[in-house]
Amino acid sequence: MPEWITEPGLLDYDRAVATMEARVADIHAGREGELIWLVEHPPLYTAGTSARAQDLLSARFPVHPAGRGGQYTYHGPGQRVVYVMLDLNRRGRDIRAFVAAMENWVIDALAEFNLKGEIREGRVGVWIARPDKPALPDGSMREDKIAAIGVKLRKWVSFHGISINVEPDLSHYSGIVPCGISGHGVTSLVDMGLPVGMGDLDNALIASFARRFPG
Repeated sequence: MPEWITEPGLLDYDRAVATMEARVADIHAGREGELIWLVEHPPLYTAGTSARAQDLLSARFPVHPAGRGGQYTYHGPGQRVVYVMLDLNRRGRDIRAFVAAMENWVIDALAEFNLKGEIREGRVGVWIARPDKPALPDGSMREDKIAAIGVKLRKWVSFHGISINVEPDLSHYSGIVPCGISGHGVTSLVDMGLPVGMGDLDNALIASFARRFPG
């Protein structure tokens, strides 16, 4: 198992990136082992490598360029950010399989709370069907995103990772088009009526990790 660290308080984003970059270099050089880093950030937006200017609707919070894949996303209190620093040199150099394993890891963790997360073709992340909400204009069912995924590899060591909504202020997403996807919304564990805290989610992530990332 990798080392697991839970960061107290709200972590500055630039400090998080600098710490990840240093750890990735140490993992590749064999000085340190793999790491799963559980953090929360103050309210901010990050822009992935595919971010489009028109998807930043209102810069109501600081905007940070991020070297990860993907577009705009939000981080803030009540959202668990999981920074995943794993060595794919020994886990298989397959980025598609790695992203799929991350998505399925989140789905397994959500299942601990009897919540069904789903993957959608062409939409990275984990989604929740919302038959309780009005359908989209084309008649299709509304789906809300509960987890975003954006990763970067350096010498086949991963960093950045996953964000899962536990109980963030969902109105903070209004400043962006999340992940460049219009029409569908965002949700959280508490928004879905589940009395789940950050520690509960962390325990579910730890319990389900080895199923998707065997040592």
